[in-house]
Amino acid sequence: MIIVITGEVELPPESREAALVGAKPLIEMALAGKGCRHYTWSADPHYPGRVHVFEEWESGEDLQRHLEGPAYRGMLGHLSSFTILGAVTRKYRCDLSEPVYGPDGVATATFLTA
Repeated sequence: MIIVITGEVELPPESREAALVGAKPLIEMALAGKGCRHYTWSADPHYPGRVHVFEEWESGEDLQRHLEGPAYRGMLGHLSSFTILGAVTRKYRCDLSEPVYGPDGVATATFLTA
């Protein structure tokens, strides 16, 4: 079962770029971790201080290893050097994954193998 993490971190707009640049080595460390499929922190083009978080993990065990490891703890330390105005993160268990486009080339919200 895949675990997906999504979130938003609100920083002062003048701090966002430095926070993202400084986070790069920690992001790369997370990406190298066992079971990490995706790990992205990106600037929101519509809200100057917002950072979007997206992670995808092969299993809950892989995510737990990350949460107890140096990349996660390092990110907490890194972000604590900035004024965090707000943050929301959510985790999702994903039991089924399919392409958005069906075999006919049309985008659909329907799961074809459900």
